[in-house]
Amino acid sequence: MKASYIDYRATQSFSSGLIRYLEQDPSLKDFYGQSPSIDGFRKLLEEKKVAANRQVLVEVLQEQYIRLNSPITDKVKENIDLLQQENTFTITTGHQLNIFTGPLYFIYKIATAIKLSQQLKTQFPDKNFVPVYWMATEDHDFEEINHTYVGGKKIVWDKACKGATGRLNTEYIAEALHQYQGILGASPNALQLAGLVKAAYEQYTNLADATRHLVNQIFEIYGLIILDADHPQLKRQFAKIIEADILEQRSYQLITETSLQLKKSEIEIEVNPREINFFYLNDELRERIVFQDGFYRVLNTNLQFSSDELRKHIQEHPEKFSPNVCMRPLYQESILPNLAYVGGGAEMLYWLELKSTFTHYKLDFPILILRNSAQIISEEQEHKIKRLGLDYRDVFQSLDQLKKAWLLQNSNYTLNLDQETGAFKEIFEQLKDRAKAIDQTLVPSTEAVEARLYKAIDRLEKKLLKAEKRNHEEAMVQLEKLHTDFFPRHGLQERSENFGLYFSSFGSVFIEQLIASFQPLDFKFTLITLSK
Repeated sequence: MKASYIDYRATQSFSSGLIRYLEQDPSLKDFYGQSPSIDGFRKLLEEKKVAANRQVLVEVLQEQYIRLNSPITDKVKENIDLLQQENTFTITTGHQLNIFTGPLYFIYKIATAIKLSQQLKTQFPDKNFVPVYWMATEDHDFEEINHTYVGGKKIVWDKACKGATGRLNTEYIAEALHQYQGILGASPNALQLAGLVKAAYEQYTNLADATRHLVNQIFEIYGLIILDADHPQLKRQFAKIIEADILEQRSYQLITETSLQLKKSEIEIEVNPREINFFYLNDELRERIVFQDGFYRVLNTNLQFSSDELRKHIQEHPEKFSPNVCMRPLYQESILPNLAYVGGGAEMLYWLELKSTFTHYKLDFPILILRNSAQIISEEQEHKIKRLGLDYRDVFQSLDQLKKAWLLQNSNYTLNLDQETGAFKEIFEQLKDRAKAIDQTLVPSTEAVEARLYKAIDRLEKKLLKAEKRNHEEAMVQLEKLHTDFFPRHGLQERSENFGLYFSSFGSVFIEQLIASFQPLDFKFTLITLSK
């Protein structure tokens, strides 16, 4: 593999708000903590106050890893033990429990966290940095995780579901598993991956344990720690904030105010808070808690609590209260000695909405790191790009833009009529001056004629381009094929395609090279060319 890099802005695939964050727009400084840089990490390490109970965290991790049906590597054991030390910090990423790891960016998130941990250890050798994958086991949006795409083919786990996805029984995933294994092929690496997914989904009875097994098998040599925060001991550390926020609804007030400020700064709002940002959770449901008629009620159930009953229930059973997207980050920072959160573009922006809530609850705000994004390019695609005389940046244009740019560059004729349009503009300025001198009321008529002419020139330019496209039909077909391959389902490859076929071709070297190629603090889009 070989890697090259382009600016995120050049891909035309990321929001303006995210680009402004990456470029450290001064108007956003009040919405986050330290900057995503080595200097930012140095400052955070100097002032960091760890809220987490390290001993409880280690005990929970040890309990969860005992459930794995495979030996734990020395590197994983070492990192769990290191978490007890005051000079150890985590670099965390989180994601839902997508079947078979879902889209490529699931893998990219974890690879970014691992690489950043390695880089920070080099910069701060007296500290330890542990990469953590936070499994979103309490999420209940099954439709987002029940499918993946391999080679463009959609594989779906067809199942009726309610409640937290981490508690889902994997009993009926066999058909989806069979389809996934079939697409991978019969190479040694494909058979290895097929064995990994088979062991994960057949040996464990719930999706959380199955996902832990699979992700651990892929990343264990790097010491990745996998945490399921759906645990009573961990929730107990968050109980005071659960109680305060449900009863006082401070997160709703603070996030609403911050969102209004971000809107004024023309930043896209990714999440909208509710008055109560917690769900009620058990094996069969994850339902919103609302305040109605003097009681705290669980929607679609008969459960209700007075204020005193709610306080008592939180104290006795904090595990039954599940934070939503607004409060999950605060839960994370309450139970981990965390320095940074690695997330996607939308996640970066919704974290900006939370800064004032962190301040209110006296929690350190982590450094926000955009996960590395990448495009996997075959040698054939690379050769085609070169034969067509294109730059990687060119391919990220829309197909119409790409075709037009190629024709303007390669046609024997001048297809762009900007020069002629400019000449006509000068002529009409003279005509408008003459019309104004003769009769002021003639100016609108002159402008109307000018507007019609520009429209006619635009139509003529489109006809010239259309005719020249026919003259270069073969190149147009190649551009269409290249663009379709680059953007499966009309979006970035990483947002739909699974890692399975790449692992089938290259095995664990694929993961190794991703980590080697990623540069988390450079904030560049990565283009990786695969070579057989």
